[in-house]
Amino acid sequence: MSKIATRDAYGKALVKLGDINNNVVVLDADLSKSTKTYDFGKTYPDRFFNMGIAEQNLIGAACGFATAGKIPFASSFAMFASGRAFEIIRNSVCYPNLNVKICATHAGITVGEDGASHESVEDISIMRSIPNMTVLVPADGVEAEKMIFEAANVYGPMYVRLGRSAVDTIFTEEYKFEIGKGTVLTEGDDVSIIACGIMVNEAIKASEELKKEGINARVINMSTIKPIDKELIIKSAKETKVVVTAEEHSIIGGLGSAVSEVLAEECPTILKRVGIKDVFGESGNPNDLLEKYGLTYKYIINSVKEVIAKN
Repeated sequence: MSKIATRDAYGKALVKLGDINNNVVVLDADLSKSTKTYDFGKTYPDRFFNMGIAEQNLIGAACGFATAGKIPFASSFAMFASGRAFEIIRNSVCYPNLNVKICATHAGITVGEDGASHESVEDISIMRSIPNMTVLVPADGVEAEKMIFEAANVYGPMYVRLGRSAVDTIFTEEYKFEIGKGTVLTEGDDVSIIACGIMVNEAIKASEELKKEGINARVINMSTIKPIDKELIIKSAKETKVVVTAEEHSIIGGLGSAVSEVLAEECPTILKRVGIKDVFGESGNPNDLLEKYGLTYKYIINSVKEVIAKN
């Protein structure tokens, strides 16, 4: 199975997109080699703008391009895009509902050695709380590329969460991404595992192991966190009776919270959230960190057995 980081797929997608859409412009905050916007800048230098280490200015300039009819893709690390630039995103992007695409890389604890100061585990929560903002989290490189093309076609503020580390390829080129729709990857009637980002692959691994024990898990890739696919969540919860969510993000305010909000209002269901347990990350090897913070298929399996036992 091939591997590619979603940030790499993002960079490749921008170059392809720039070739077919002259309105696409790309802005970066002096991190283009890390966010992978560098290749767009080399290919289309007249449409690439390095704003320096000034994230608020980065987003403000993107707003200016949007008002002029351009489609700006603004990139920095997730910690800085969602943290330092929050007020500009809220008041200058989302309040006037401008067509700005914020594509933030190095999200979650798989930033690894950069440590807690750079490991954004709160960004989904922050971004989905803002009116008019769409929040997207690709599971692999194929979905990341299709997501970027779709983002360019759909008007409105968007936050796309991208990762540093290479991840297994799940989808084929025939996969069709649609904003606001989850995708059932494996069928099962005993439990619904709803995951996003790198945890989708872990959910698939968990389902394969659970099947050996006679537990049939339904795995759902919920790559749109907002607007979330309420219909699919409710349907799956009613059919499987129990739900586990999995994300490389705090369990507060992220995918788990979004799913639990839907279930609490529409279909009360036993639910267990796999994610960061209200703590900061730390510096270390990405795989070691995933293990330490309980973000592997083994912890999903344990959570599945827990909710089934409760039911």
